[in-house]
Amino acid sequence: MDLQLPLWFEIGSLVVLTLILAADLLLILKRPHIPSTRESTLWVVFYVTLALLFAGLMWIFAGGEYAGQFVAGWLTEYSLSIDNLFVFVLIMSQFAVPRRYQQEVLMVGIIIALVLRGIFILIGAAAIEQFSWIFYIFGAFLVWTAYRQAFPGGDHDDDVQKENFIVRLLRRTIDISDHYDGAKIRTVVNGKKMFTPMIIVFAAIGVTDLLFAIDSIPAIFGITTSPFIVFTANIFALMGLRQLYFLLGDLLDRLRYLHYGIAFILAFIGLKLVFHAMHVNELPFINGGEHIEWAPEISTWMSLAVIILSMAVATVASLIASSREKKAGSADAAAQVVADEKGTPPTVDQPASSDPRRGA
Repeated sequence: MDLQLPLWFEIGSLVVLTLILAADLLLILKRPHIPSTRESTLWVVFYVTLALLFAGLMWIFAGGEYAGQFVAGWLTEYSLSIDNLFVFVLIMSQFAVPRRYQQEVLMVGIIIALVLRGIFILIGAAAIEQFSWIFYIFGAFLVWTAYRQAFPGGDHDDDVQKENFIVRLLRRTIDISDHYDGAKIRTVVNGKKMFTPMIIVFAAIGVTDLLFAIDSIPAIFGITTSPFIVFTANIFALMGLRQLYFLLGDLLDRLRYLHYGIAFILAFIGLKLVFHAMHVNELPFINGGEHIEWAPEISTWMSLAVIILSMAVATVASLIASSREKKAGSADAAAQVVADEKGTPPTVDQPASSDPRRGA
């Protein structure tokens, strides 16, 4: 059964969310600054609470099934958005963006992401409406993406390298100054108008958003086929991402196993899509064009449980591993201090191994 919501609720929701994003943008433009931990925490809590309240309204107006689809979709997109932050950090570092202006760069990235995801949502919804077999393609794509996420792309260096072509193209075709001029895209150097390096940063952010949109939209269509839920889940996932960037800070480097959790989620949703495609199969060369009745239909609530459990395990495992390394590092540092005081080496080389049967 298709989602049926009051028209005023859908329009009102989109208007309110647009106003919140616009207010957030104006706040950045009028008061560019580095948000404190307290400020970032309050904003993240506000946006998470807003998403949960929206889920409650979905429950009231559409029922528990669709509310569950929204929460599962929002958590999936949120986890992928956190993964997106890793690449943003690398881009900011690669182009030495002043921390004071990173908020504006992030907001531009969020707006680009919303536009691109909106386009892909419309394309995906139209494809699903016309071709049920598209679920086979979405499912296979997500399984392949999960493998790429888990093994060759864990450090995200490949994602950053993909922007190099765009960067080289920009440097060859337009005049770019050597220094930033605040958050401006254009500046004047010796009486000549030029672009600032910020144009390269925006281009790199845009390419990254495109890559993540290609990954994320099939993932959420594996949870719900409602364009309204898909779009609102993406908006809520991207809202607060800017503040989360500053809140997590160095913690991003400690979430070393996060990509494994995301990979498991993508693989799970990919298999769910394949099973769904088999269940509604119409391809003549598969089972004679008949539905494959034994193919299981994975429920929304099972999907939600898998998503939460995967992210929880990946996060806890990352923090435990980071804590152990930190303790080991502290022990090594303490040994070095004692060694410096006593004038001895911090460790003692072990003697060459000998036959235990021989005497000393």
